[in-house]
Amino acid sequence: MTGMKQASDMKSERVLCKADQTGAVIKFVADGLGDNVEEYIPALAIGIYEGEKLIGGVLINDIREKRDCWLTIYTSTPKWAKRHVMRYVFGVVFNLIRCERCSVFVSESNKKSLDMCLRLGFKKEGLLRCYRDNGENCYVLGMLKSECIWSK
Repeated sequence: MTGMKQASDMKSERVLCKADQTGAVIKFVADGLGDNVEEYIPALAIGIYEGEKLIGGVLINDIREKRDCWLTIYTSTPKWAKRHVMRYVFGVVFNLIRCERCSVFVSESNKKSLDMCLRLGFKKEGLLRCYRDNGENCYVLGMLKSECIWSK
């Protein structure tokens, strides 16, 4: 899982995925979401880089190998959402860890993230009322391995 993967269809900008064991990606995600770093340890961390600049992170949390996991995603730009990035992330989830499902939380007001997750293949599974610290509702979305078009 270590190493970098380069987009073959990208000419001017290279977006790379890299497994991170230094804690830098966990810190980037936690800072971006305004959370405490300790909330995400231990997590499997995948950094998404444009050249050398970290533009996003995917944390794979609460892993129950051969069963399920949760994803926490934070990015500073929509440039991260490339096909090869999706294949890398979901390949780790469904092929390396061998989960049968993965889940995400999305705040009800975060329409862009909700739309993106639905386009990726996640399904709405529930609404947690007053879930966030500020009282905001939060959707629970899930994707089964059999539904994932990215890891095949």
